[in-house]
Amino acid sequence: MKGILVGLGVVILIAVLVIMGFVGVYNSIVSKHETITAKWAQVENQLQRRNDLIPNLVNTVKGYAAHEKTVLEDITNARSQWAKAGSVEEKVQAAGEIDRALGRLLLVVENYPNLKADQTFLQLMDELSGTENRISVERMRYNEAVRDYNVTVRMFPGNFVAGMFGYKVATEYFKAEEKAKTVPEVKF
Repeated sequence: MKGILVGLGVVILIAVLVIMGFVGVYNSIVSKHETITAKWAQVENQLQRRNDLIPNLVNTVKGYAAHEKTVLEDITNARSQWAKAGSVEEKVQAAGEIDRALGRLLLVVENYPNLKADQTFLQLMDELSGTENRISVERMRYNEAVRDYNVTVRMFPGNFVAGMFGYKVATEYFKAEEKAKTVPEVKF
């Protein structure tokens, strides 16, 4: 009789340990999934900050570069595309369009020396530059959170627990565009 009780106690102890491990893995997956959501919210905050700065920047440049209408329209269109985007993937694409449009704007600015000396423009560019740095940091943090979550839901026992509760691998990473990988040529 004593052997049966000891055996039953061992079985119960093993069951409790398995359940605790299962709960721990599940809680880890939930926590990491929420971290992704929070990190994405930070990326969106910074992208929204940039989008709020853009109209002021565009209006400042308009005074100097009235005939550069297409570049300014591209920026405005890209900004409205971001505002209309509903999913993370659409927002990532729209943010890329804004990046490209701002790059073209900076090329236009090079043609207007007076604009580069304008205090309002300099202040806006400084704000935009700081925001771009923040966006870069938040994108990096978001990518790290996605990687951490993906590793958890793909490795055993996380893949087993994630599958039971419908958690899937997150696929939305921010990536450098092909143009960004090319080193620009500097000529003097």
